Amino acid sequence: MKTLEAISNFISKYMAAFVIIVAAIALFMPWTFTWSAKYVTYLLGIVMFGMGMTLRFEDFKLVFKRPKDVFIGALAQFTIMPALAWVLATLFQLPPELAVGVILVGTCPGGTSSNVMTYLARGDVALSVSMTMTTTILAPIVTPILSWWLAGAWIDISLQAMMISIIQVVVPIALGIIINKFFGDFVRKAIKLLPLISVIAIVLIVGGVVSVSAQKIMETGLLIMAVVILHNMLGYALGFAIAKALKMDMAKSKAISIEVGMQNSGLATSLAMMHFGAVAAIPGAIFSVWHNISGSLAANYLAGKMDKEEKAVANKLVEN
Repeated sequence: MKTLEAISNFISKYMAAFVIIVAAIALFMPWTFTWSAKYVTYLLGIVMFGMGMTLRFEDFKLVFKRPKDVFIGALAQFTIMPALAWVLATLFQLPPELAVGVILVGTCPGGTSSNVMTYLARGDVALSVSMTMTTTILAPIVTPILSWWLAGAWIDISLQAMMISIIQVVVPIALGIIINKFFGDFVRKAIKLLPLISVIAIVLIVGGVVSVSAQKIMETGLLIMAVVILHNMLGYALGFAIAKALKMDMAKSKAISIEVGMQNSGLATSLAMMHFGAVAAIPGAIFSVWHNISGSLAANYLAGKMDKEEKAVANKLVEN
């Protein structure tokens, strides 16, 4: 058991490196991961189930204890990233399938690793968790409507079909929470292995998407990478700026910045594969690789940022 925990910790720590390696293998030797493309939805279900097992019914109380903060964060999430996606897709004149893929990334809820990055950044973890839960719960309604509205200029979208798809993907979260409720002791023992399972699933998702889209990635790789990086970095910056403009403290601003910038790109990838084809899944796959790298960098940078009150407390501790 300890050996598996050690492997799980190692793989989690170097997740970005593993994703990059697998993406490179799938790009230059597509046949190695083509088989996993048809299991993308199931693999995402595993990731979401694992996320659910880390949550408790008690966590939902946080949403009602801090409704203003959560509302601001969720509103920022579902306005900044979708708007940025539409602007970037239009500005760079992306082909329809890629434009839809970028917009899907923008309209999805917060990413599952944002809570960890917020913790590393010394941000408000409770707010981050509340935002992730809230935007995920709202996703079956908000994501299809925003995608239909923003991406409709490029391609026809079935609102109903997308809603059903998201509900199917979100259901494993609910199952995970229920299992955590009734089998808490087992979950606490198994939870250290969840990162291992989740990372393997994410790696296979990225490998599958890249393998079946290898030729298109070769043709548009630099362009779509530039769009994905801009989308993510501007999300961090605007999320932080809006939080500070609303006079939120540094810890809350860090949480909102990271939560807004890090999307559930796995969900975007899965939706793209189900409804629009492998090419539309490329932005989500690249975002999955990039935001884990940028999230770590952002967390390291933000960890050193403190507001006046935090600095005063830190100085007193040093003096004592």
